[in-house]
Amino acid sequence: MTELKCRKKYTLDGDKEERESQHEPDVQTKPVKTEEDEVTSGRNGAGKQQKDEGEVKEEDAQHKEEESKTPESPVKRSTRSSAGFLQRLVRVFFGCLAAVACGMLYAAYLSAYHDRKFWFSTRQELEREITFQGGSGLYYYYYKQMLTATPFHRGFYELMMDNRTVAGQTINAVVRLSLYPELITSFIYRFTGSEEFVEPIYFYIGAVFGLQAIYVSALFVCSWVMSGTWVAGMLAVAWYVINRPDTTKVDYAIPLRDNWALPYFSCQVAALTGFLTNNISSATELFCYLTMSATTFTFLLVWEHSHYVLFLQGLCLFFLDAFDLLPSRKMAEIHMVYVSALLLAFFSQFQNAALLSSPLVSLLIGTWVARNYQQKMKTGPFLSRVMKLFVYFHLVFTTGITFSYLVKKVVQGDESDFFLKFLEVKFGLNTTTDFITNFLLCQESFQVPAQDLFLRLTQASVLPFYLLVLTVCLLSTLQTIYRRLSGLPMKTNLKLEDGRIGEQPEVIYHVFHTLIFGGLALLFDGMKYLWTPYVCMFTAFGVCSPELWMTVFRWLKLKSIHPVVLYYYQLLMVAYGLQSLILSTAVPTIIGFSLWREYCPRVLAELSEVQEFYDPDKVELISWIKSQVPAAAVFAGSPQLLGTVKLCSGATVTSLPLYTDIKLLRRTEDTYQVYAMRSAEDIYKILTSQKANYVIIEESICNELSVNKGCRIKDLLDISNGHVVYDKGEVYSFSKHGRFCQEIKMNYSPYTNYFTRVFWNRSYHVYKVNAVISFQY
Repeated sequence: MTELKCRKKYTLDGDKEERESQHEPDVQTKPVKTEEDEVTSGRNGAGKQQKDEGEVKEEDAQHKEEESKTPESPVKRSTRSSAGFLQRLVRVFFGCLAAVACGMLYAAYLSAYHDRKFWFSTRQELEREITFQGGSGLYYYYYKQMLTATPFHRGFYELMMDNRTVAGQTINAVVRLSLYPELITSFIYRFTGSEEFVEPIYFYIGAVFGLQAIYVSALFVCSWVMSGTWVAGMLAVAWYVINRPDTTKVDYAIPLRDNWALPYFSCQVAALTGFLTNNISSATELFCYLTMSATTFTFLLVWEHSHYVLFLQGLCLFFLDAFDLLPSRKMAEIHMVYVSALLLAFFSQFQNAALLSSPLVSLLIGTWVARNYQQKMKTGPFLSRVMKLFVYFHLVFTTGITFSYLVKKVVQGDESDFFLKFLEVKFGLNTTTDFITNFLLCQESFQVPAQDLFLRLTQASVLPFYLLVLTVCLLSTLQTIYRRLSGLPMKTNLKLEDGRIGEQPEVIYHVFHTLIFGGLALLFDGMKYLWTPYVCMFTAFGVCSPELWMTVFRWLKLKSIHPVVLYYYQLLMVAYGLQSLILSTAVPTIIGFSLWREYCPRVLAELSEVQEFYDPDKVELISWIKSQVPAAAVFAGSPQLLGTVKLCSGATVTSLPLYTDIKLLRRTEDTYQVYAMRSAEDIYKILTSQKANYVIIEESICNELSVNKGCRIKDLLDISNGHVVYDKGEVYSFSKHGRFCQEIKMNYSPYTNYFTRVFWNRSYHVYKVNAVISFQY
């Protein structure tokens, strides 16, 4: 009982703990003080506290005497430090080796699967290029153009002043299409002499697959840093590969900007996770900071939507800073990374106005203004802090929204209102007959995800464990937030027996990260490619983390401890520590074995399945264009098909498969009028205004049969043009003309006066727009 009374008083302050730990020779023989002990000690009198302090000093003096009698030799200290350093070095070496091996194996698997699916190695060049689906092949066209440009800087200048892509327009293709990946890849290919060893198309797709290897390696490292074991990284990669249809789009559209950009974002998140970790060395922190700076800039450079993703990340960090869960120094350095990356990207993209009006800039401006206006936000009692937080949030968001509104009015004009109108219709606050708004809402990426997504995640066992890990981490984070608002400092050097996983800044960040991205994934199906990879990583970290299981044990077992049994507290903590270590090893082992047994045969079977992708009608169309059509001809058609036409033939087109440019979307709407109930004269005027020489009509759009009839192109056009009105389930038609794409096939006047059919097969009909109108009746 004397030893119980002589225990040392602990605090949550990390600096004070370190000072006190210098006087504590053997922590393992010291009973740990619980929250209940703090309450009990608070009820004791001042005399007893003085007595305890005196006994502590006396005990410290006795320990110092014992240490002075048995000094530790420098050789032993050096040997022990060398052994510890060697052990850490071996652990890091094998962890990095496992991360690199996982990335390389995944890249090799993607390459083999891609070749097997499209029979890529046995195809001709034209057939290979057609496999770039969804209009994504447009980017590969510029890669080919830069390979033939002489000299290289001349080709770069031509892309900046491109007048051969969109008819009647001169665009900066580097900024409009985010072509820096193609510029860098073509530069490396030309100036490394790779043309002697590998074909251009293999070098291009190899670069994308290599980035995917970096992607999964970064997820591996991120889970490893958070859990402390690289077993978590291997489990994260396994879940990522199993759920590949929901984690990446690289299977069917290789050149997409997402496939180039998201690996850099994954590296940025891994570096940010290491930067937020407590008790890391200055060298490691500097390495994480530099990595985070480089990847943030690259991420902004290669994808037009990157600033929206970084805004969501900045919002997570904003909450960490507002609740005082992150040192102000680190938050200031992260803001410096954002500002410097935005400035460099702004000038690298030739003063891109979209970056100035991005929500990330508005958030940074609002935070800076509010912080300078409200300097004592993180002081005072609980209620005072809560009220200050509300004022702080109001200042930040009001200032940010005002700044964004002013910039958009000055820089972008009335087109900036389109995004707000889109959100109003998306959330049911308004209705519209506008074709572009309804067309975007009908895109799969902007629709609510199907229930199949959650069914697949459940079958792969990732969703149930994700909900468990998220619940534990979220509740522990809420406890930490309450402590901080109550004025209690955070503990910087947490131990396993503390059972407070929610006090780790990197864990808190990922809790906010997965909540925000997950909430958006419930609204937009396209967000699953940002959310699902981190679900795999976060879940793998949780099931492999002893701290998480220790947190659960403390909640379930240690609700109250009587002072009499306090002596056995350490033994109890040791027992729970062993249980948490066993669970953090046994649970991922069981999960990994079950995944290997069930999904490994399926993954390997994908490499042996016969999947032949071949579109003979499209090949015939492109071959005819290359051989029979003049090089200066302009084609009109659907954006996806025009992307393929541009890639394979180099012909000028009227629109591009881009959904971020309002002007191009308006041109797309005009081109789609060939599927509406419009007269031949109207279509002729539209096509001649776009300087089109040929128009391609697709049977799959003209005679589209879909369950969701409201999202067919012809239905959207009829509603937009006012030709069809839906009223209480009834359909009313007001057009006196038939559907153009069907009527023109009849080859009668007045359609033959304006158009002449020059090519057709089962899928495509090509009509030449007559330069001279011949009236035949």
